[in-house]
Amino acid sequence: MTEPEVVLATPPETIERIVFLGTPPESVVALLALAEAGFDLASVVTQPDRRRGRGGALDPSPVKRAAVDLGLDPDADVVHDLDGVLDLGADLGVVVAYGRIIPTRILQALPMVNIHFSLLPRWRGAAPVERAILAGDTRTGVCLMEVAAGLDTGGVYARAEVDIGPDETAVELRARLAVLGAELLVEHLRTGLKPAEPQVGEATYAAKLEREEFELHFDRPAVELHRTIRLGRAWTRFRGRRLGVLSARLLPGSGPPGALDGPVVSTPDGRLELTEVRPEGRRAQPATDWLNGARPGPEDHLG
Repeated sequence: MTEPEVVLATPPETIERIVFLGTPPESVVALLALAEAGFDLASVVTQPDRRRGRGGALDPSPVKRAAVDLGLDPDADVVHDLDGVLDLGADLGVVVAYGRIIPTRILQALPMVNIHFSLLPRWRGAAPVERAILAGDTRTGVCLMEVAAGLDTGGVYARAEVDIGPDETAVELRARLAVLGAELLVEHLRTGLKPAEPQVGEATYAAKLEREEFELHFDRPAVELHRTIRLGRAWTRFRGRRLGVLSARLLPGSGPPGALDGPVVSTPDGRLELTEVRPEGRRAQPATDWLNGARPGPEDHLG
């Protein structure tokens, strides 16, 4: 039996009052852009405060902190679920990395748009920036899209493309895309949203990365390991202890997997010069400082 088609709410011609949904730092860029452009923020929906550190103090999300700085009431205007958003008289919901599935009943009553950090239908899902870097994509971008019942399947109102730098980190790329997406959002909300165009092309899925995907295996090509390092959470082992690899440079040459020559580690297809590392239980430091303390011998290797 065929399931009935979900009919989404349609954005009005003029958009003034907005409900904003977001959580991490990249969401803040769009929130501030909407406020600066003069849109009326009816409410901000974000993830609940989390306990951090040994003291267990509650830490609000970056979006909540930004909303409070804008003058929104942290108890009345900043909420952690979608109950009540349909009673605010909002014209539109704007979603940027909210982190939760939006119920169909909400989408049928309140039109919503999303800033997605990829060129859809490539890299639908939770980790589009990371997956683009890991795949060696040379271009990516942002899409202003309608929020539909499926995972990033809605039509696209507008898109903008950028090159991915060969050494650009996920943090750097995400920051650029956040600015680009905020500009695209404000531009099209000011002029009015035209009908969204269906996505065209082969869809790929950007699954959330698992811990083991950040482990560096030095029997792989150096260029692939460099992409992993650019994500910011890469790690390996030295003398049985964990060693975070925060940044590195690609070099020509090759050698036995994991062999160390000063800060340079070999792979069968390329080498990597480590520039910043984080030894287990210690702070981040230049790789040369770590080497001065570790004093690796000929028998030592990474991995």
